[in-house]
Amino acid sequence: MLPATLSAATPSLDLEPWVWWVTIGLATAVLVFDVAVIARRPHRPSTRELTIALSGYVGAAVLFGIGMWYFAGAQLAGEFFAGWLTEYSLSVDNLFIFILIMASFSVPEKYQQFALMVGIVIAIVLRGIFIAVGAAAINNFSWVFYVFGAFLVYTAVKLAGEGETSDEEYEGNRFMRFVASRFRTTPEYVGTKLFTHVNGARVATPLFFVILALGTTDLLFALDSIPAIYGLTREPYIVLVANLFALMGLRQLYFLIGGLLRKLIYLNIGLAVLLGFIGVKLILHALHENELPFINGGDNVPVPEVPISISLGAIVVILGVTTVASLWATRRNPDLVNR
Repeated sequence: MLPATLSAATPSLDLEPWVWWVTIGLATAVLVFDVAVIARRPHRPSTRELTIALSGYVGAAVLFGIGMWYFAGAQLAGEFFAGWLTEYSLSVDNLFIFILIMASFSVPEKYQQFALMVGIVIAIVLRGIFIAVGAAAINNFSWVFYVFGAFLVYTAVKLAGEGETSDEEYEGNRFMRFVASRFRTTPEYVGTKLFTHVNGARVATPLFFVILALGTTDLLFALDSIPAIYGLTREPYIVLVANLFALMGLRQLYFLIGGLLRKLIYLNIGLAVLLGFIGVKLILHALHENELPFINGGDNVPVPEVPISISLGAIVVILGVTTVASLWATRRNPDLVNR
């Protein structure tokens, strides 16, 4: 019997360790360069600067997908593009919370870019841990697909129940409140410093809590996004790279489409449909390769598998319809943006 992560027709990546290290090294170098440059010259990036950087990240992701198709085949390339688009769309939902966090902490515009960059670095590290844990669970416990699928369907129903996207006040999570109760703080921002000295005592600046809020909030979103992408590919390397490309372009999206975000009033509904689709796909996959003794699964039951071409097409259609419907509705009724 084949492992639960593979089927007979599904190609797999057999990568040397150096491929992982080169990928992680390149991503680290880019992130460290970004943080160092922004820390030296905190500013609100211009539209030209944002457009060039975002085009670079998107272009690199597309080139990576083409390279994946050339070296590994259309199946794995399709899995990468589907995973990347899914992670990007879920990351856009993060931006609503990021905007609320910035407003809640009254972060000056010139420091927002630095806060986002460091917060994204924290998010990448935490997601890396989630990806490794998810891969280990999938490889050792075939029934985890039922758990992932059911969780995504539950999340989709909950998200759909919220209806149209709207701005709400940001409320710090329990971890944030615990940290705030343990640190002495100063109300003033001190450049890009996270800590400073007041009357000889070392205290945290508001920027420390902003970065912590951004990083931990993204970790909560990862509870949805990591199971979702594992519903599209079983390859941890593709999961890692798709997350890297999605998160590394998030800072530019925050500044570039901040106004447009408020017009995506149906984003919650679109993401609910997307998560529900992937959740059902995961459950079908679990039934197809089921090993639980109390369900007659495996080859005895003709459970269909959703091919990656269908998944990729569904993702593009769902996101496209969500965007067009949102923009059409807000154009006809501008008051929907301010609700």
